[in-house]
Amino acid sequence: MPKRTAAYAFVAPALVAISLFFVLPVAAGFVLSLTDFDIYALADREALRWVGLRNYRRLLDEPRFWQALLNTFYFAAVAGPLSIALSLAAALLLDAGATRWRGLFRTVFFVPVVTTLVAVAVVWRALYHPRYGLLNYGLAAIGLGPIDWLGDPHWAMPAIILMAVWKSFGFNMVIFLAGLQSIPGHLYEAAAIDGARAWHQLRHITVPSLIPTFVFVGIITLIGHLQLFAEPYVMTQGGPSDRTLSMVLLMYEEGFRWWNLGTAAALAFILFAIILVGSAALMLLRRLHEAARA
Repeated sequence: MPKRTAAYAFVAPALVAISLFFVLPVAAGFVLSLTDFDIYALADREALRWVGLRNYRRLLDEPRFWQALLNTFYFAAVAGPLSIALSLAAALLLDAGATRWRGLFRTVFFVPVVTTLVAVAVVWRALYHPRYGLLNYGLAAIGLGPIDWLGDPHWAMPAIILMAVWKSFGFNMVIFLAGLQSIPGHLYEAAAIDGARAWHQLRHITVPSLIPTFVFVGIITLIGHLQLFAEPYVMTQGGPSDRTLSMVLLMYEEGFRWWNLGTAAALAFILFAIILVGSAALMLLRRLHEAARA
């Protein structure tokens, strides 16, 4: 058997699976976004009509779409960098030779990642309770008044961001730990001999060596945060005043509450385009950095 034929034979099962479970559903979803598929079309396919880009134009004229887009960007812009910074700080502390019980701390920080998101959201909703929540008990202990964390439009999204960062930073921490352990130790030894302090070692050795890790963590964090759904769905239902309405939550409402499946599919592809552009921008920044260092 020729080598090329053997190679195709080995990759054929994977290509078939990818085509069946990814390419075909994506193509079907795009076609769906160009129709007015709704609950009536579910009952009678003759009620299905081809509308072209009308779903996209309708979304652009919809105030709730722009509010959901703004909320999603706000969440990603604040929670993403905060999660990355916190996970890097935790990784640096755990990687330090003087840190004891590193295995225990690694496990404790990673436990929220593998905990069911809905269960975490329910617990945090109880912590945020305006009368009986633990956070307001803490505020009362230092002489501050209670805050309606999930009912106040100004505090609802920050409350969700705080919970999301606590939930997800452990995964990024493990990735950063792997990146830190891959940096050759002789670089730090040479820097110490030259008189470089810890800050200079972090700035000139650690951070540049972690650029590929930063890009990977940035991309997966961006993808995850732009798909914000479970937190507002469980904790606020998108309120108050749509201040926590996300793109995916709006997609869910359009598709499974109002049965506007064509509009929901259009939302999915708009979000896909945003994620694609954001990921490409991060990859471009990495290439520009590598070209500047070359």
